[in-house]
Order: sequence, then structure tokens, then C-alpha cells
Amino acid sequence: MADIYEKMKELNITLPVPPTKGGIYTPVMEFGDHLLYCSGCGNDIGDGKQLLGKVGKDLTLEQGQQAAKCCMLNLLANLQEKLGDLNRIKRCVKVLGFVNCTDDFTQHPQVINGGSGFLLELLGEEKGLPARTAMGANSCPGNIPVEIEMLVEYED
Repeated sequence: MADIYEKMKELNITLPVPPTKGGIYTPVMEFGDHLLYCSGCGNDIGDGKQLLGKVGKDLTLEQGQQAAKCCMLNLLANLQEKLGDLNRIKRCVKVLGFVNCTDDFTQHPQVINGGSGFLLELLGEEKGLPARTAMGANSCPGNIPVEIEMLVEYED
């Protein structure tokens, strides 16, 4: 697999500064043998374009997908801070995504595809295609549209 930083340049992607914690927790927790649990991240990447609201009411499916991609950028920023080199990611193991949506909204998987598709494009199928769960929620912290957490296996 090509260098992740070269791939980010090719895709015109810049990692944001790791997000400010919204509570009392650790952004990335190491456990087991080369495993990292990444606490949930929202979509604010510090560019002043943060989306807020419910998907299916305030936001479109496409806006939800963009929010999910931004969540992944924040997760990668936290991983960069923890690992020092994103090329150490062996594979993304699991993604859990929550979509702040209306009661009748049913396209949770399609929203989270915005983040999963980004991982796949950036890391390739072997590293960037994790197991996944996508859930609807009646709210998310601060009225963010999406929150995503992730488990990652890394290499020395």
C-alpha cells in the first residue's frame, strides 16, 4: 500500500488539528495486542463549516455523508497524535456510527458510508474496510449530525 500521506496529498486532504475533548475521557485508548479504541468524534474539523442538525429534517443525506467524512478526519487526527505515523495502521477493525436523525429516517448506513467510503479510498480495502454498525439517534452531543467511533489495529 502506498504511503498514506502521499494518498492524502493526491486526494487534497489535510488532517485537522485533533478535536478538543467534549468531556472526561481519553481520545484514543490502547488495549490488547496492538489495538486502539478511538472515542467518538463529531464533524467539526475547525474550518468554520461544521454542520449541525438532524439528517432528514435540517440536513440532506449528502450533508450527513459529508459530516461522516469529517468525523473520520477527526478520528485520523487523533490517531496521528497517538501513533505519530498513520502508516502504522494495519487495519481499521470496526466502525460504529450514530446519526442524529428524524424518527422516520432510515438511511443510517448510507450516511455512515460517507466516512466508510473515505476510509476505503484512503487506505484501500485491506486496511480501510472495517466491520461496521450504523445507528439512528434522536440526538447527538451539541446537535451534531453524526458521531463515529472506531477500533484500529496498528503495527510497530
